[in-house]
Amino acid sequence: MKPIVQLKKYVVLVAASFLLCSVVVWAKPKPSDDTDIAKRLRSASDVLDEVMSAPDKGIPEEVLRDAKCVVVIPSMIKIAVGFGGHHGRGIATCRTGKTWSAPAPIVMTGGSWGLQFGGEAVDLVLLVMNQKGMDHLLSSKFTLGVDGSVAAGPIGRHVAGGTDWKMKSEVLAYSRARGVFAGIDVHGSAIKQDRDETAVLYGRVVPFSAILHGEVPPPPQAQTFLATLQKYTSPSSTHQGA
Repeated sequence: MKPIVQLKKYVVLVAASFLLCSVVVWAKPKPSDDTDIAKRLRSASDVLDEVMSAPDKGIPEEVLRDAKCVVVIPSMIKIAVGFGGHHGRGIATCRTGKTWSAPAPIVMTGGSWGLQFGGEAVDLVLLVMNQKGMDHLLSSKFTLGVDGSVAAGPIGRHVAGGTDWKMKSEVLAYSRARGVFAGIDVHGSAIKQDRDETAVLYGRVVPFSAILHGEVPPPPQAQTFLATLQKYTSPSSTHQGA
């Protein structure tokens, strides 16, 4: 009888193992292209295309080409916490030679939304223009207007040769709502690494500076965004507005 009992136990164990494997397979995470960060990367690519194709009102080519780092936050939204504020998730990338680093997921929060468009979602592009600003961003927690100066960037297809378009600011800000450019007060807004989304994108929490220094290869989900940015920032790049 003992062999029969042991056989029954073995059959039950095999059946339980099969059931567990089935549950694991059924409950596996959704494909990487369907994650929030993958969608955000696609949205960031769309924002760059739309902003740069705005007839005579996009980011000047010279300004974007001179940027050390680029931060794109698609659809930043208004929040109400007593006095109001804004919150958004996006991605950052920095120059690594002639190309751009893998994207680093970021989260941005701040107060004083400004007076335009009420609670309308706003697309935000921040350009870090010098090494000091880049060092602040790489610290993984950067408060605009506190750790570094920020100003609204000039718009247009090109900027006049005599214009001091860097404005001595470490960061130039561009915001857009309802398809048109609009001012937004980002002073006091904090940018920091989004550790949760970093873990989703890279399978682990990679240090912010390691990503932006180019020490991590770009994941497949980032290829479209990086190609879009490269299109507008390569030395020979030109584009036609819509």
